[in-house]
Amino acid sequence: MRRAGLTVIALLWLASFALAESKNPVKPTEHDKCPVCGMFVAKYPDFVVRIVFKDGSYAVFDGVKDMFKYYFNIKKYNPSKEVLDIDSIWVTDYYGLTMIDGYKAFYVQGSDVYGPMGKELIPFEVEQDANEFMSDHVGKSLLKFNDVSSDTLKGMD
Repeated sequence: MRRAGLTVIALLWLASFALAESKNPVKPTEHDKCPVCGMFVAKYPDFVVRIVFKDGSYAVFDGVKDMFKYYFNIKKYNPSKEVLDIDSIWVTDYYGLTMIDGYKAFYVQGSDVYGPMGKELIPFEVEQDANEFMSDHVGKSLLKFNDVSSDTLKGMD
C-alpha cells in the first residue's frame, strides 16, 4: 500500500513538471514562420513572440504587432483555435532580451525603434524601463495588454 502511495505521489510530481513545461516559452526553430507575415522568426531573436496553446501547440511571431493581429483575428490565421485556447503569451523584453509574460508587459507605441516588420510595439517587463525608453526614443504612448486594440495597430504597417 505504501509503495502504491509513493508511486502515485511520484507520478503527480512528474505531471506537475510536465504542466509547468507547457507554460514555458517555446524556442522557434529555423523552420518556424510567422503566421501573419510569413517571415522566418528565428532570424529575429530580439523581437520573438510566442503564443502557447493549452494543447501544447504554439505560434511564433517576429514581433508584437503581428502577434496582436493574430490574436484579434485568430480564426483567420488558425481556424481550429480560439483566444480561449491560449495558455500563455511570451514577448521578448527589449532591454533584457528575455522572455516575459505578454499579459503583464508594458508596450511602448510610436517610438523611433523599428522591428523586423517596421513600426512596432516595444515590450518591457518593468514600467520604469518602458518610461525611460519612451523618453529616449520619442514613444507616443505606454500600453498594457488589454489597452491594445485593432485600432492601436492601424497605421503601423
